[in-house]
Amino acid sequence: MADILIVDDDGNFTPALAEYIQREGFSVRTAESVEDARAALSESLPDVVLIDLVLPDGSGLDIVDELEKTATNVILVTGHPSVPTAVAGLRAGVLDYLVKPVDLKRLRECLDLLKSTIPAQYKGFDASQDIGFAGFIGRSEPMRELYRMIEKVAPTEANILLRGESGSGKEVAARAIHQLSNRCDGPFLALNCAALPETLIGDELFGHERGGFTGASQRRKGYFERAEGGTLLLDEITEMPIDLQATLLRVLESKSFTRLGGEREIMANVRIIAATNRNLNEAIESRALREDLYFRLSVFPIELPPLRERDGDIELLTRHFVHLVNREMGTEKKLSDSVIRYLNEQNWPGNVRELRNAIERAYILAESEIFPDHFCVFESSAKTAAEQGARCLAGTSIDEAERRLIMVTLDQLEGNKKLAAESLGISIKTLYNKLNRYQVK
Repeated sequence: MADILIVDDDGNFTPALAEYIQREGFSVRTAESVEDARAALSESLPDVVLIDLVLPDGSGLDIVDELEKTATNVILVTGHPSVPTAVAGLRAGVLDYLVKPVDLKRLRECLDLLKSTIPAQYKGFDASQDIGFAGFIGRSEPMRELYRMIEKVAPTEANILLRGESGSGKEVAARAIHQLSNRCDGPFLALNCAALPETLIGDELFGHERGGFTGASQRRKGYFERAEGGTLLLDEITEMPIDLQATLLRVLESKSFTRLGGEREIMANVRIIAATNRNLNEAIESRALREDLYFRLSVFPIELPPLRERDGDIELLTRHFVHLVNREMGTEKKLSDSVIRYLNEQNWPGNVRELRNAIERAYILAESEIFPDHFCVFESSAKTAAEQGARCLAGTSIDEAERRLIMVTLDQLEGNKKLAAESLGISIKTLYNKLNRYQVK
């Protein structure tokens, strides 16, 4: 199933468009801004990006330019068409230029074309290939065991709980399970419970009726309804409010739900995959996760191995990522003999995501060959910043030290809140709450 990323901040248009595209047999992700889109693209490149021209923090053409040398197809959508933007899009090689309200016949023609040109990406695990499996790259024994677990559980209807450190590939595993299941023709949706304010998660999950609350001007379908017949990934499940966990438990037991402000029971034919990077025993003891919900979700628990335990996979991943960047940029930069040894000696607390980011930074610094020094530049800068920070924080209150650490991290990561939260080891929701307290937008 091909993957489409919709980038649009229209809360009414995007869910309806996502639902339509899912019915056409595509997996859909969504983003609401240029920053969100870049974060989604850093996770994995989709087959198609369907992007609005006017976004809260920039133009969709910025993303189009960044995708120019990749294999990702682009469809531009706008409610404010103009000749200059149409020309700019066509010059950038976009697949089509659609005007809101979107002509569904024309959109379907685009989707049919994509179905005929995008190759199948997911195959079963074949040990003789000795490379990877369903979106993963790795042949270490821990990864082989992971592949076997995925293949065994995918054809069943069991709820699954994925546990793994940040960057270890939980969403990749969830997508692989979906693609190898009997639900592969249905939608795959992912909701990050840590990325939303507590007051919005219930609405996102179950939708609402018109007049269900102040400002609800029309009916809106939630993730459970939009994922009908498919799979729903609830990422960072321990960040879901405890009262909403009770509601989720009832939905899992009754296989039905009601929209907010509604009375009619709606059947939920959805497979649930939950994921977390937290210690589950600690989460239960601290009441971040209901024990009864844990038992309901963890019918088949799967632990994803951290990169430091995947013997031999760092070299495979490194060569794979360098190949991807070379292909995207039209270059032929190579790895020096000493790079793999250097990378194998690192701990990689951010796992595969951290490794990929490090490789892309080193690639930018390198001329024709990548050496360990191209990685050490950032390592030295981080150590210097940490030493200076420690000296500056001596005698400072804990609250003020925390504020300074957050602001310095955001500054070093050019305001990327998602990366900052991962670097600080906190959820994106926690970061937003702290920034609101500091009155920082």
